[in-house]
Amino acid sequence: MSTLRRAIGLPQATALVVGTIIGASIFVQPSEITARVPSVPGVLVVWLAAGALTLIGALVCAELASIFPRTGGVYVYLREAFGPPLGFLWGWAMFWSMHSGIIAAIAVVFARYAGYVLPMGPAGSKALAIALILALSAVNYLGVRLGSNLQALFTLGKLVAIGLIVALGLLLGGRVDAHFVGAATAVTDLTLAGFLAALAAGLFAFGGWHMVTYSAEETVEPRTTIPRALLLGTVIVTVAYIAMNAVYLYILPLDTVAASSRVAADFADRLLGFGGGAMMAAIVMFSTFGALAGIILAGPRVYLAMAQDGLSFPWLGGIHPRFRTPHRAILLQAAWSSVLVATGTFRVLFTRVVYTEWIFFGLMTIGLFLLRRRPGLARDYSVWGYPVLPALFVVAAFAVVAHQVIASPGETLSGLGLVVAGLPVYWLWTRRGAK
Repeated sequence: MSTLRRAIGLPQATALVVGTIIGASIFVQPSEITARVPSVPGVLVVWLAAGALTLIGALVCAELASIFPRTGGVYVYLREAFGPPLGFLWGWAMFWSMHSGIIAAIAVVFARYAGYVLPMGPAGSKALAIALILALSAVNYLGVRLGSNLQALFTLGKLVAIGLIVALGLLLGGRVDAHFVGAATAVTDLTLAGFLAALAAGLFAFGGWHMVTYSAEETVEPRTTIPRALLLGTVIVTVAYIAMNAVYLYILPLDTVAASSRVAADFADRLLGFGGGAMMAAIVMFSTFGALAGIILAGPRVYLAMAQDGLSFPWLGGIHPRFRTPHRAILLQAAWSSVLVATGTFRVLFTRVVYTEWIFFGLMTIGLFLLRRRPGLARDYSVWGYPVLPALFVVAAFAVVAHQVIASPGETLSGLGLVVAGLPVYWLWTRRGAK
């Protein structure tokens, strides 16, 4: 029987954390935060808070990964703490909306920015997005080493690009009289609702930090490698995000950042003159390509674990005899993500379900408290600041979800309904298997 190949070391695992987090958000939509927290210090505090919460969540995952170094990551942790139904719901939501939806969304962003270089209509943009999904799925089909090395290469490239953007902003800022031009007009009437909305947007930009746990059985010494990768990766991303936002606000007026839907391009145009936006479009394409490579790599490992646990079709648990990858799960993910691109339905599915992800993260952290009481579980890493920091993460996770329900009740509750719809499917599936 074929088994997965351990080929992901600490550099590749760290790159997977960094690369899956840094996609298009930091280049496109810091306006979501700036519009809700209209002051330079406030914006930077929100990004720091989002990074700190992400780090706490990553450390929770790190302890759980050291206890259960198995393929499937979050799915395994939820199943072990609460039982198979909750693990099934995580995988159900991942496949139909959360994970496949983000693959489709990032591929579409790549195709839209490619339009700066090769103008194309809506049909051509969709075709390019689907071609990208299929191409990166093919790379991951051929082996985890190839897929993880490609992703690591692009992650290194995007970090170099971010470093150059920050350096250019600081060096050339004097040409545009940059001196934190929004600071003098900073608005101080920050509300709790505004802060929570901004924090939710920041946490969305940090999304993907947990995906490195999915491939534990392909990671070298996962009990130590995954915790280190989570710690290093989230710190690197937090520093990069704060530096990027600081340089945006150094160059652009606060109201311009708040109103822009492509702040990185506006930043480049102001700094380098007309045409800077085209250069930034190439950087966004490079970044989204690298993020998509990591996200496509991660997801099929969850579907593989579900199939091996009897919670999905047995054939989905197959491992390729030569490439030693979950080849059928990769193909199924590619097919459904391509359907979401072709139909455009990923917008509705993804935006309605993305916040429910934080319900699962909150439950996962509660699960850590429960598992700490279970005898006989060995761990190579323990969360720093336990129980205070994990408890803070639980409160923050549910506060973000509660705010979203209050702000957009119809959209959020319908997304939650889509997730809960997996319960009767689970019941029918397990009842069928019991016969």
